[in-house]
Amino acid sequence: MYLAAGRGGPHTAPDRSVPPPQGRTHVASTVFALGTVSLVTDISSEMVTAVLPLYLVLQLGLNPLQFGILDGMYNGVTAFVRLAGGHIADRRRNHKLVAGCGYGLSALCKLGLLLAGGSTAALSATLAADRVGKGIRTAPRDALITLSCDERDLGRAFGVHRAMDTTGALLGPLAAFALLWVTADAYDAVFVVSFCLGLLGVLILYAFVPGRSPDTIRRPPAPTLRSVFRIPAFRKVLFAASLLSLVSVGDGLLYLVLQKRLDLDTAYFPLLPLGSAAVYLLLAVPIGRIADRIGRRIPYLLGHLGLLGAYLSLSSPATGWLLTVTVVLLLGSYYAATDGVLMALGGPFVPEERRGAGLALLQSGQAIGRLLASVLFGAAWTLWGMDTALALAAAALITALFAARFLLPARVTESR
Repeated sequence: MYLAAGRGGPHTAPDRSVPPPQGRTHVASTVFALGTVSLVTDISSEMVTAVLPLYLVLQLGLNPLQFGILDGMYNGVTAFVRLAGGHIADRRRNHKLVAGCGYGLSALCKLGLLLAGGSTAALSATLAADRVGKGIRTAPRDALITLSCDERDLGRAFGVHRAMDTTGALLGPLAAFALLWVTADAYDAVFVVSFCLGLLGVLILYAFVPGRSPDTIRRPPAPTLRSVFRIPAFRKVLFAASLLSLVSVGDGLLYLVLQKRLDLDTAYFPLLPLGSAAVYLLLAVPIGRIADRIGRRIPYLLGHLGLLGAYLSLSSPATGWLLTVTVVLLLGSYYAATDGVLMALGGPFVPEERRGAGLALLQSGQAIGRLLASVLFGAAWTLWGMDTALALAAAALITALFAARFLLPARVTESR
């Protein structure tokens, strides 16, 4: 069993009048297998991280700048690890093995939480190691998706995968709260169950996801990150995505803005990411299908308009549940229209033998941009206040959208 990857490469326009080859479905079984792995792994991860912003700011007393730095580092620590993961997967011609190592490391980190006890340093190191595992696995996993589907179906394929992934993000916090209720706040039980689920995800990966292709016997020259960066159309996508990420404030900070704006009871805070995840789950597949039909640039840019709408809503005089629902809907729509759609947009520009490195570059550009965005927003909030920080973020996002509109190629065939 092996990946039925398309052989068109980035320099051959696909003939859309020819039906897909025999045995290739619109969404390959590999996508569903990887989606199941992500679902189980996200339940494991989100059991632990659901209340992290609330804990750090309201219980430990961190100011917005400190939280911005931690939030950015938590998400940005994977940037260079993603590059290594994608590059190694391409060179070894085995994306499954590298992805499995990342999933395994994240699973082991759940046991590390048991051993860390109350040590802040140990907890920080364990969480950082968990992000390293995520960084290692993400690019090879997404490369497996692009290599298992026809280019015309990538938007839908990533929509299916991200919907399954988000289902895990929804179930994880609910599972944690239920377990704590049953065990009378026994956090050790949460960590043990989280580890077991993480291990289950690794087993599913190795049991049901195809491994390396026999085509790897014919080894082309070893791929390099520099060779990927030299592809003009891909470089435009990379620059546009990195620029937009630089003005995309993390949702943890935006939830804190909402909590302070409404003086929201802390008991309801964990429900905010659940609401956005539910919107993401509902919209990921429909938006992916639309992106396949009309081109992926338009949904990707419109998704950032959703983020702009969240900035403006948080700056408005609106209050109460209307503001809460509006922000949750806009953030969920933003992620549904940008996360998987960007991978489907950028992947086809890169030859198959360099696909992992290409997607790793895209993901690293995003991670570094979001790291800086969180730090800058936290600094602006601390120095000039919440409203000024939101106004600056909105102005920067409008400028970045204008630039990205001209940078992003509309379709693969139009850029060749």
